[in-house]
Amino acid sequence: QFFHFTCRFYLSIACPHNRAAARHFSHRISTGGSAHSLIGRGSSIRLLDAATNSSLLPTRANTFSAVAAAVKEEPAPSRPSPAQEVAAETPFVSTPSRKYEYFQNVEITPAGVAMVRFDNLTKKVNTLSFAVMQEAKSMWETEVHSNSNVKSVVFTSAKKNGFIAGADIFDITGVEDKSTLVPIIEEALLFFLHMKSKNVPLVAAINGPALGGGLEWALWCDYRICTDASSTKMGLPEVKLGFLPGFGGTQNLPALVGVQGGMDMMLTGKDIRPAKAKKMGLVDLVVAPQSLEKVAVETAEGLANDTVKKSRPKKKSLMNRFIEDTPPGQRLMWDKIKKMVDKNTNGKYPAPYAIMECVKYGLSHPNGLDKFKKEREEFAKLAATSESEALIGIFDGMTKMKKHSSDADPIDVKKVAIMGAGLMGAGIAQVTAEKGYEVLLKDRDDASLGRGLSYMNDNWGKRQKRRRMTQYQYNLNTSRVTPLSDDTESWKRHFSGADLVIEAVFENLELKRKIVQQVESVTPDHCVFATNTSAIPIGDIAAPGPEVRRPENIVGMHYFSPVPSMPLLEIIPHSGTSEEALATAFAVGTRQGKTCVVVKDVPGFYVNRCLGPILVEVSALVKEGVPLEKLDKAMTNFGMPVGPITLCDEVGVDVAAKVSTYLSNADLGVRMGGGDVSLLSDMVEKGWLGRKSKQGFFTYTGKKGKKIGPEVTSFLKEFNGGKVSDMSETDIQDRIASRLVNEAAKCLEDKIIENPAAGDIGLVFGIGFAPFKGGPFRYLDSVGVSSYVDRMNGFADTLGEQFEPCQLLKDYAASGKKFHG
Repeated sequence: QFFHFTCRFYLSIACPHNRAAARHFSHRISTGGSAHSLIGRGSSIRLLDAATNSSLLPTRANTFSAVAAAVKEEPAPSRPSPAQEVAAETPFVSTPSRKYEYFQNVEITPAGVAMVRFDNLTKKVNTLSFAVMQEAKSMWETEVHSNSNVKSVVFTSAKKNGFIAGADIFDITGVEDKSTLVPIIEEALLFFLHMKSKNVPLVAAINGPALGGGLEWALWCDYRICTDASSTKMGLPEVKLGFLPGFGGTQNLPALVGVQGGMDMMLTGKDIRPAKAKKMGLVDLVVAPQSLEKVAVETAEGLANDTVKKSRPKKKSLMNRFIEDTPPGQRLMWDKIKKMVDKNTNGKYPAPYAIMECVKYGLSHPNGLDKFKKEREEFAKLAATSESEALIGIFDGMTKMKKHSSDADPIDVKKVAIMGAGLMGAGIAQVTAEKGYEVLLKDRDDASLGRGLSYMNDNWGKRQKRRRMTQYQYNLNTSRVTPLSDDTESWKRHFSGADLVIEAVFENLELKRKIVQQVESVTPDHCVFATNTSAIPIGDIAAPGPEVRRPENIVGMHYFSPVPSMPLLEIIPHSGTSEEALATAFAVGTRQGKTCVVVKDVPGFYVNRCLGPILVEVSALVKEGVPLEKLDKAMTNFGMPVGPITLCDEVGVDVAAKVSTYLSNADLGVRMGGGDVSLLSDMVEKGWLGRKSKQGFFTYTGKKGKKIGPEVTSFLKEFNGGKVSDMSETDIQDRIASRLVNEAAKCLEDKIIENPAAGDIGLVFGIGFAPFKGGPFRYLDSVGVSSYVDRMNGFADTLGEQFEPCQLLKDYAASGKKFHG
């Protein structure tokens, strides 16, 4: 499955599952590794930690996971409930039993503790919107501030699944003149200051996610208590959307947990779990969920009567006092932070630099409100950048991708059978069991089955060791998986209760059709059969014949490897797939935590189809004498996580050769022309398979040794006749990117993908297309379709018809239309 390797880094955003592959990937492509200590072992700063849900944004190698993480805070059912639809459409009317739209009625205990419970009536999660802040001001003034009986306040949530998931991002996008955000944020800040002026203890009682503005609200409180629930996490992920914390976070967080800890959180946008939050001083207490309100009320009472000690910033070690509180230490700290940000963003994302400036300004202006003014001004500037617009566009696209356009209802899937316990099958089984399904994992023999079970158990064991999973959850996950082999006499009886079967066996059409026949003979008529293939047409697997009795139940579910880490899932119906089967695949994929893109049944589907022309163009550039290092550097400067030469070596030259040959013989025609992919097949014949064989385009020695050896230099001279090109970086970028972008547009033209949002999401999550550009279609909108078509026509005139823009691009260029509004 070509280029699946590219996005292993992706887990840092969207998937808190198996991070070992991402750490390995990050280390190998030098994007920061799993932890970067500021000064030896004595310091605490870690700017990128792929093992702890780091971010999209401060690293080239982290595609867009926060967007995914942020979206996942709000579960997306296939349809809103009737009650939610009515509530969303009906204006709120205050009644004595429910005075507020976003808060439950304030309760005051006999001891004078005001219980303020966030509770958005129209959403499954609480968010901070302009409307919420306006109502909060009114609620506070009426219920709390003027009430002399209130001696302390507890802020908590009436929702079981979270505190506050963050700010309502679309409030921000709806403001045309972003400079007007400055007074809006100032008004919110004045509310928090007014809240503090009541001079009573404020306690935040957190269960579930407290992210973005939700954590910032808690930071204004005097005491923070969270639960040890697996869903509880705290973070400031604004950086992943191109922003910075705007409600005082850049000032209040470093003051509480230290500059290094605060910068780590804000620059990576990573989640902090309860145990870590307590250790670093982000929260004062960690309690069981069922005890949260009781402990919060008792704490609020104790703070009011001085029987509970007030929260204080965590005491710094001697080393950290030197680093954070002395001029020499600060100079060293900021120099190190900047170098790390430069390295991991390649200067493509402005938000980390703005965060640094805000924190620096606060340290040099500790008194007064100027530091908050600096913060909101920087926020407004970032909100107006193209990078933020692109990242929010991906966020919006992900939200849209959570709902399938079909009106058909999915079947009620309770039991999922996985055929094949290899890397893919075991990964699919893992994410399926984690989401509560009963799982049947079957392979031909116990040895193969054992390897698959070990893979899952190892992944879960690592998460448990890192306190990302309780022993109970570990036991629950393992108990949901029933291992079966051909020798298991009862396997047919088990399969008779399966609602969905996902096959993950070798890429062989005859074998897959045999599996269909075997499965259909033992499963009920409603059972959907999904094939995890990256190349074989679904229609061929479902073609009429003695092996296939229920072709309408067959659908493609193309997972990307490693499955627990990669968030993208291509769902491929063939011409005879029923709407019910398609809806079922979509529902299960979404519940597995995947972003599902429905794709037409064509060679390469969408992601791999777009990559084919890139392989050809890279071979053409090598043929013309462009140095390998220059190719890599040009595309990383463009915003790709790694260059195409390094990528070929990492995923395997043999895999690249196989894919390029397959697509060259498919239906892409001249769009796979213009190069010489024998470059790859000749390397395979020599045994140069990439990093796995220690020799590919680069020669590998030890853990980090990597160079172009004399044998490869000689081979390339023979391949290109000794040419050495001084082609500009812009030409290299445009030639490679235009082949990719044109194929994406052709896929939209041919209805292989449903809309531009699906196309953007597919390539950002599938191959790491520069997130700050927003995907191929937002990229076209930003540079102008007309100018891009002119650029391609220029290439076509001089280099050949492989650069001919597709008709859709020509039409958009002529009309001046944009793909996104």
